[in-house]
This record gives sequence, C-alpha cells and structure tokens, in this order.
Amino acid sequence: MQTLVGIGVILCRNNKVLLGKRRGAHGAGTWALPGGHLDPGETIANCAIREVMEETALKVTGVKHAGFTDDYFVQQSRHYITLFVESAQEEFSGEPENCEPDKCEAWHWFDWHALPEPLFPPLKSLLEQGFKPEGLKLV
Repeated sequence: MQTLVGIGVILCRNNKVLLGKRRGAHGAGTWALPGGHLDPGETIANCAIREVMEETALKVTGVKHAGFTDDYFVQQSRHYITLFVESAQEEFSGEPENCEPDKCEAWHWFDWHALPEPLFPPLKSLLEQGFKPEGLKLV
C-alpha cells in the first residue's frame, strides 16, 4: 500500500468554508477542501498556496497549521496522511473559480455546522476529531 501526503486548505470567509464537489476516480461525488499532494521538496505552505491557486484562482498569502488525519483508501491501495492548514479571509483574495472542471464540479461556501454530504474521507476524519476552524465564529 502506498503512503501519500495530502494537503487540505481550510479557507474561511464570512463565517463559511469553501468546499468543492470532487470528480474523477478518487473521492468522486464527495465534498472536499481545496488541496492536493505535497510535492518532493515543497513546503506545506507553498503546496497550499499552489493548490488553491491551481484549483480556485484564489491568491493565498498566509496559512497556519490546523491538524492532520490518517486515512486508508482500501480500494485504491492508498494510505493518506493529510495535513490541514487554515487561511482566514484577510489571508487570501479573489473569488473562487472552477479552474479544474475535470476534477471539481463547483466551489461553494458552507457553514461549518451544515456541511454537505458525503464528505471526502480526510475532511470527515478531521470533523470526527472535533476540529473547529479558528477563522470562524462558531457558537
């Protein structure tokens, strides 16, 4: 089984988070944060900034570490360690665009307590840990 490192980017704006509905074989039909694979020699922050730009055209200027998950995708024989980072609304700019329509149906903003189903497994694992983004005013 192959072990990979994924990066998930929690973008917080107007008390909501950005999610996209995945297309393709890996996680198709699930809702996920922007993100992707960490390239060899790439920092977590640089990966987050690159992936968000490639997927959404949003320009991220800062991230902070937010948590991690350990997930197994048995059918794909993959083991993912996903490192999550968070970016508050003052740390990114622009409006989300669907820059990779072959990989994502659309981007939408959601309330953290009303996320759509089904969620991409690493995001679901993060929620099951009780994680709450610092950039949101949660009651």
